[in-house]
Amino acid sequence: MSKTIIPANNFTDTKPHYELLDGLRGVAALLVVIYHIFEGLAFAEATNGAGAGLITTLNHGHIAVDFFFILSGFVISYAYDDRWTKMSIGGFFKRRLIRLHPMLVMGALIGAVTFFIGGFEKWDGSVTPTSWVMIAMLLTMFMIPAVPGVSYEVRGNGEMFPLNGPTWSLFFEYIGNIIYALFIRRLSTKRLAVLAVILGIAHGWFFIGNVSGYDNIGVGWTIDSINFWGGLVRMLFPFTVGMLLARTFKPRNVKGAFWICSAMLLILFAVPYIASSGKPSINSLYEFVCIAFIFPIIVWLGACGSNCKSDASTMRINKFLGDLSYPLYIVHYPIMYLFYSWLIEKQYYSLDKCIGVAAMVVALSIAVAYACLKLYDEPLRRWLAKKFVNK
Repeated sequence: MSKTIIPANNFTDTKPHYELLDGLRGVAALLVVIYHIFEGLAFAEATNGAGAGLITTLNHGHIAVDFFFILSGFVISYAYDDRWTKMSIGGFFKRRLIRLHPMLVMGALIGAVTFFIGGFEKWDGSVTPTSWVMIAMLLTMFMIPAVPGVSYEVRGNGEMFPLNGPTWSLFFEYIGNIIYALFIRRLSTKRLAVLAVILGIAHGWFFIGNVSGYDNIGVGWTIDSINFWGGLVRMLFPFTVGMLLARTFKPRNVKGAFWICSAMLLILFAVPYIASSGKPSINSLYEFVCIAFIFPIIVWLGACGSNCKSDASTMRINKFLGDLSYPLYIVHYPIMYLFYSWLIEKQYYSLDKCIGVAAMVVALSIAVAYACLKLYDEPLRRWLAKKFVNK
């Protein structure tokens, strides 16, 4: 989900900061956590053969990742496009690694701990040897994906990073950063617009045409060919749209933008699944419209809202949610694995049967993320920046 988009603060302090975009990233991250609660109920239902396993609430929560990709393109273009006369490619990668990688490592470690708590048990009930879990943890720390079916794909359901599934979006985020530094940043705004249109056509062909057969945009989580190429298009299209927004943005004053945009995200994610038979996929068409047209409007409104002076409580909420967004996204899913196993064991398929535990899972995810942020991520990033950037 990519929390993954916060720029290295030490390098961008000379520019105005879009606080509302930070807050909206946090709102999206929180909605992802809630979405995964309902995904767990659907997964338990399907695993126990009690139904089709269709997610019935926040059905489109997975496209929060696409919102992160748009924000990533916007923030990176805004922060770095005019800095390349003062910064090398190596310097850019140092800053991005310092911003992203410490929490990625922590997510892998927490994933290994929760897998241990779950008895190293795969989804089929068999047990994974400890040695393969350690290998999976190290590979995740070094952003090396697991191919479906290999021994270090320890959960047995094909995840690219089986100890912490959402790391797949960081994998594509890193690819996006590399492509930006080597190629896209050099494009003029007009050529960037042409590239965005081409990628939009490819995105529409792949998802509306239902090439994956998923009937939604939720590809990229595994490393087979469909998910790799689909995940690449899924990342590059919103990323370039975000860059284009940053380059063409002209600020205006929009009061109440944070609350307007938060409500828009909630409504978009909560639209029921749109069933269709064959091709095109109407459900994917809806999600494409969100990504191509509505998410850019939300980012524009959020950026405009940052020009207005908000009340102190709104600013505190934005600051808290913005700081929490990436840690929450990257550490919550290992906790979800334990919740999913519990749902399967108890055969609970609706929220009313487990609302107390579900609330505890959300609260625990937030608490763990905040502790990781304050006790690990922020201190480590300050030390790394001082040692490797601010010399």
